[in-house]
Order: sequence, then C-alpha cells, then structure tokens
Amino acid sequence: MPALTVDSPVGALTITETDGAITALTWGGQGADDTPLLRRAAAQLAAYFAGERGDFDLPLKVHGSDSQIRICAAIAAIPFGETRTYGELSRGLDLPAQAVGRGCGGNPIPILIPCHRVLGAQGLGGFSGGTGIETKIWLLKHEGAGGLLI
Repeated sequence: MPALTVDSPVGALTITETDGAITALTWGGQGADDTPLLRRAAAQLAAYFAGERGDFDLPLKVHGSDSQIRICAAIAAIPFGETRTYGELSRGLDLPAQAVGRGCGGNPIPILIPCHRVLGAQGLGGFSGGTGIETKIWLLKHEGAGGLLI
C-alpha cells in the first residue's frame, strides 16, 4: 500500500492509499511513495492547515463494520467549523452514543473524516490522534470552533 508522510502543525501525518482511495491517516511514519492521489491528498491537507481549505475532495474508503462505515459517513457530513455531540450523531444513526464514541475512536482517516468535530455532552470527549485532546483542541480552534471550548 503506497503511503506518504507529510509535516503538519499537529505532527507528521502518514496518508495511505489502497486501490485508488485514501484508507488511513496516522500520526508519525516514514512513507515516501509518490502517487497522484497521495500528492493530491498532501496538497489538500497543506491547504487545510494554511487556512485555505475547509473540506476535502478525495476518494476515501473506510474498512470496517457497517456501523463503523455509517458512523464515519455521519462524521464526514459535519461541516467545517461546526461540531456535533456523540448523542446527536447517535440519534441520527439509531445507535447508542457509546457506539458512536467507539466509531470515532476507530476512525481510520482522522482529519479527512473530521472526528475531532464530535464532542461529548459535557465537553470535549476524547481524541485518539496526535497528542490526544491537545490535538483535538488545536484542530477545533483552527476551524474556528474554539469558542465552543471555553
């Protein structure tokens, strides 16, 4: 599977491509593959971090259970700069909020599928990428949703 590692304000990110779709984004790594899709993903991430882009136009493929795929699709539909709670997503998906939380934690393509935009009813909730909650706060503030954190 081709992979490309790029620098970002939230650490090195490795983008993985499988069969013409982005299938993973992880922190760290050493990918140095050069494919048109990986270059396009890297350029869109650079534009996002530069404040020039609010959404992504990339083929994404989530591998997992039907619930995981549905949860990631609901997360991907949250607009730039907005947030939803686990409970709000759970009602729309007819799944328990805990299942939505597990689905967020199992999101294989964070940032591109913006699980950082999902909050707990009483606050931030968790975040499994980067340095954890600090990375989530950075991403939310970057998107202008930081006022929700205070």
